[in-house]
Amino acid sequence: MAAVMAVESAQSGQSRLRPFSCELGLLSRPDGSATFLQGDTSVLAGLYGPAEAKISKELPDRAALEVLLRPKVGLPGVLERSREQLLRQTCEAVVLGALHPRTAITLVLQVLSDAGSLLSCCLNAACMALLDAGLPLAALFCGVTCALQPDGSVLLDPTARQEQEARAILTFAIGSSERKVLMATTKGSCSVEEMQQCLAAAQGAADTIFQFYRDSVRRRYCKS
Repeated sequence: MAAVMAVESAQSGQSRLRPFSCELGLLSRPDGSATFLQGDTSVLAGLYGPAEAKISKELPDRAALEVLLRPKVGLPGVLERSREQLLRQTCEAVVLGALHPRTAITLVLQVLSDAGSLLSCCLNAACMALLDAGLPLAALFCGVTCALQPDGSVLLDPTARQEQEARAILTFAIGSSERKVLMATTKGSCSVEEMQQCLAAAQGAADTIFQFYRDSVRRRYCKS
């Protein structure tokens, strides 16, 4: 069931999130799946597990979590490997893996289209796939990308063109519990003050995204 919602941040007139939508349970093979669209950027996520782990990857005290990011075309490169680490770091911060020791959880993310803010779209698709799989989580998380423009203003959820024109790109993974930062990555140069400004904008946008999560899940499980 698709849930569509146009969202706008109260930060400023320019700082708005692109319209986004989500569909849960799209795939039958994974234990959980979700597509997440932000503007023209879209990612399909499939979650497998907890399942039996290979002995070489087995962890005695918790589930072994693996994240695979597949680009729209071609093979994964250095950028995908770097983003896999950031995504895994975020997921490990919320998945209660100690409840499933000696098992494997695999999250596969397929980029369908990249029109900007791809990492935050991957984060949002990942969280919705975790939710769809019913995995025990300490909190939810969402991704928000900010572009710091040459004049110092902050633009939320930038398009690919806006990213090219930006002085810096910052992506945050925000937890639903106290809006904690679970992961942050920066490309370009910015001051500590500017980073704090971007973080404040991202935390404000997170409220809107978490509300969208709740509405999406409600639509999926409360069909009349």
